[in-house]
Amino acid sequence: MAKPLVYNATLVERVDLTDALCLYRILPDERPAPGWFTPGQYCVLGANNEVKPELGSVRRSMSIASAPEDGGPIEFYIRYVGKPESDNPLTHLLWKLKNGDRMYMRPVAAGVFTVKDTVGVDDPRLRVMVAAGTGSAPFVSMVRSELRRNPKADLSKWVLLHGASYAADLGYRDELNRLVAEHGLRYWGTVSRPKDSPGWHGDTGRVEQFFAPDRLGDLEARLGLPPGGFTSKAAVIFICGLQGTIGTTITNLCARGFVPDHKRMREALGVAAEQPATLFYEQYDTEPVIDIKNPDVVAPLAAQLAAALKSL
Repeated sequence: MAKPLVYNATLVERVDLTDALCLYRILPDERPAPGWFTPGQYCVLGANNEVKPELGSVRRSMSIASAPEDGGPIEFYIRYVGKPESDNPLTHLLWKLKNGDRMYMRPVAAGVFTVKDTVGVDDPRLRVMVAAGTGSAPFVSMVRSELRRNPKADLSKWVLLHGASYAADLGYRDELNRLVAEHGLRYWGTVSRPKDSPGWHGDTGRVEQFFAPDRLGDLEARLGLPPGGFTSKAAVIFICGLQGTIGTTITNLCARGFVPDHKRMREALGVAAEQPATLFYEQYDTEPVIDIKNPDVVAPLAAQLAAALKSL
């Protein structure tokens, strides 16, 4: 049984977007110094099971949606896990909390899923952010930070593709649409169950389908790129979401020269050690998202990637 946590933070506000999606704004007792994290990082939230104390405490890593320049509470965008793998899921405990309730938040950030730690802040290419569900949180942090540092920032090289089952699940949509209108952000939401989203007239399908061979041309046109111009020479990819989203995006984009930042996957695909990565993803499981032991999977992808890199 996990040792009970000593609570060190307060839930100052929760915003229920749907029955299963919620924004948690949490204030630690000891406020971290300004700039204590980099957009794209995460920290650990936790709670004790008060109803079944024999189950003890539980902690989970959660991406930060706030900008590091923000004062006050730290924001997290969290989905309730309807079919948990654990007997003591954190979200079931979080959903019982009300404004003013106490909880645990480790006020130390971690992770290298940041622009600084990947391509570098001076990289001129389009930054294409691919989010499934609550995977939009680190990307919201990134664009918010741009604006906190420069309220007149041009966000035109930031591209956010966000997928969800229903239109109501596209969290931050109103805020992001304002950034489209006022700062040039490229943002498109897509819904995989449009029949259950009355009034939805936007894109449909899973978010990784933006990169399907029969749809890449449309994305290129939206971004002002020529046919065939969506390559690792023009863009870098950041993905946060389901394993299927990550894996399908990688397999779709090998033919465009996008190199994943995963050592074992790179080796399986025959990528030279000195070849810079151009596709990055947030994943707490260290296993590759494609079956690198299956030659029927790896061989054609390796050939596509090698041909694309040679042509760039």
